[in-house]
Amino acid sequence: MFRIKSSLIALSSAAILSASPSLGAMAKDRPGEGVSINMAQATWDTGWFYAEVYRQLLDELGYDVPQITTLDAPLFYQAVAQGDMDLWVDGSFPLHDSYRQAFEQDAEIVGAVVEAGTIEGYLVNIAAIEQFDIRTLADFKRDEVKAAFDRNGDGRADLVACPAGWGCELMIEHHLDAYELREHINPIKAGYPASMADAIAAYEAGENILFYTWTPNWTLSELVPGEDVMWIEVPEVDLPDMSLAPTATLEGVVGCVNDPCTVGFPGGDIVPVANSAFLEANPAVRALLETASVPLADISAQNAAMNNGDDDIATHATEWIEDNRDRVDGWLNAARAAAE
Repeated sequence: MFRIKSSLIALSSAAILSASPSLGAMAKDRPGEGVSINMAQATWDTGWFYAEVYRQLLDELGYDVPQITTLDAPLFYQAVAQGDMDLWVDGSFPLHDSYRQAFEQDAEIVGAVVEAGTIEGYLVNIAAIEQFDIRTLADFKRDEVKAAFDRNGDGRADLVACPAGWGCELMIEHHLDAYELREHINPIKAGYPASMADAIAAYEAGENILFYTWTPNWTLSELVPGEDVMWIEVPEVDLPDMSLAPTATLEGVVGCVNDPCTVGFPGGDIVPVANSAFLEANPAVRALLETASVPLADISAQNAAMNNGDDDIATHATEWIEDNRDRVDGWLNAARAAAE
């Protein structure tokens, strides 16, 4: 018995693999075996579903993602540049362009979760649109409009905006200055889900609401453009980077007061951002990020379900992967091929 063990130990690793094809196949199918990934997700929960989809795809490739760390955008871009984080799939560009200088030397955009499909802007309940003939943000300079949206008694219309540090917060602040609205609009910068829940409750109680949102977002399942609310326009396009101005007017926006609709925010992409050295060491991850995507409609549907209490994100992601197995296997096979 001892001699049998000794002879087995003497076999080369190559001979063992040759005698056991399944081991070689396993290594090929799971090129990430033994590698841990520090993955982040954004603080906005509308992105948690597709982050989990990507996490599970990485798991199928053998990578270990022990947890997904939730970070604000400024912290993530600093961390990915430093190598403390490997990647996230929550880049929103051009909205996050102000962070490029912080990460582009050591990290990069790779692939797209959603390409050229996101909309951002301001919405108002339809009853107020009709009563006050609201068309643009400039209408909130009118005393009767401000009074109708002033819920805290400070003489300004309340706007559900974005928490401090978010890319959209910087854009909204730019708009308040560009359109001279500081004395007329009060931006609420508390946690976005809680602020929107409060706004929805106010709407259901018959009050007027003004809020910022983006797609995909569960808010547009609760407050449907064209049925409950409408997108309003900005007086004119004014962006920190005016080279993006053509993308801030969009055609065919459902539930807008005008078509084309001057939403005032550049249309954008949701993209992965990853540390360049990490990608160099893990070509399978690069290939996966370059090929995978999740339709905007599917993200919106999951967000609506989550908002209605079905918050089992891991199961949602698993079910989506199985429902799209043919496409998913194509992405995974491309990633495996890149690792060979």
